[in-house]
Amino acid sequence: MSNLNLVVSVVFVVALVAMVGTKLWLASRQIRHVAANRNQVPQQFTGTIALAAHQRAADYTVERTRLTMIEVVVSAAVLVALTLLGGVQQLDLAISDWLGRGYLGQIALVASVIAITSLVDLPFDYIRHFVVEEKFGFNRMSKKLFFVDLVKGVLLGIAIGLPLLFVTLWLMNRAGPLWWLWTWIVWVAFQLLAMIIYPTFIAPLFNKFEPLKDEALRARIENLMSRTGFAAKGLFVMDGSRRSAHGNAYFTGFGAAKRIVFFDTLLARLSGSEIEAVLAHELGHFKRRHVLKLLVVMFAISLAMLALLGWLAQTVWFYEGLGVRPSLVGSNNGLALVLFMLALPVFMFFVTPLGSLSSRKHEFEADAFAASQTDPKDLVNALVKLYEDNASTLTPDPLYTAFYYSHPPASQRIDRLMQHAA
Repeated sequence: MSNLNLVVSVVFVVALVAMVGTKLWLASRQIRHVAANRNQVPQQFTGTIALAAHQRAADYTVERTRLTMIEVVVSAAVLVALTLLGGVQQLDLAISDWLGRGYLGQIALVASVIAITSLVDLPFDYIRHFVVEEKFGFNRMSKKLFFVDLVKGVLLGIAIGLPLLFVTLWLMNRAGPLWWLWTWIVWVAFQLLAMIIYPTFIAPLFNKFEPLKDEALRARIENLMSRTGFAAKGLFVMDGSRRSAHGNAYFTGFGAAKRIVFFDTLLARLSGSEIEAVLAHELGHFKRRHVLKLLVVMFAISLAMLALLGWLAQTVWFYEGLGVRPSLVGSNNGLALVLFMLALPVFMFFVTPLGSLSSRKHEFEADAFAASQTDPKDLVNALVKLYEDNASTLTPDPLYTAFYYSHPPASQRIDRLMQHAA
């Protein structure tokens, strides 16, 4: 192994150890902090959240976090096995001997690695649903439905992912040094198209969507959209209760295909004014152009990452530093994609706090918009109910929150909203 290859291997190991260590440290902090505050409801919520509900949320958070810690360690071990211990190398040799190094062999290599990592994740998804969620009364999904969803997801991934992967490999092989730029254009077009077709063709494969039948609520929502200048293609209720007791509402689609979706569990829990306030918050994301800003950032990052891959794919040390000997006679494009896909999350992990900070800022702005369009106390009441129903801890660790939380903690959001109310 050359000095440069050794440097790449050492940098990768150091980054991986730092990532795993940071994840485990933050998770342990979260567990200790939540457990330490388990037996007392924060003063801000003493009149609205019962001690039993607060303790249930604490226990739920601790169990989910412990499962995540195990998953972190297992995933890291699999990553090392695939890279530095030669797993990808052996896969590449076996598949190339069987299918050659053409497009079919490269697609098979990428698909095999995705299948392996997905199989590693599968037991944790199963435990999350049928042990943790079941224990706390959230899971309503049958085991049959779990595996039906799994099969649908795999088939959908094959139908959409394989053609996109072929186009990517074809561009890497045919489009010259700027293949990454053409690939980026294709990916952007695909992502925009997916946002348009998802509500109509993909989401209904997994859930049933019915038009909102509550005329009073529909009138309230349409009035809100009218005065905020928002247009949607329809108001729909999703059978979220078929899988989970958690409640939510969201916008989906893009451009003229936007639609508003309510979980049936949410409608069953909140009053009309509270639902309007929650929807006003979601509208705030559009009115403050958060969705557009997020898309621009995502597209910019994907362009930078593809440009980086375009450079790395031409270097021998990129492959050998991650435990693979590139072929001297055939294409290594599939190898480059696999190694980049495996290594990139290790390094991107360290920018997670920046994305979380930006997201929390957007949530505050959306709350402020909701407070300008509806009674802030309605959103406060809705949030309290949702935090209680979803067993969201009211006492997260501050560092864990700063690193991971896309939404501000309940106390901070409610403080801000009460300031608006005042």
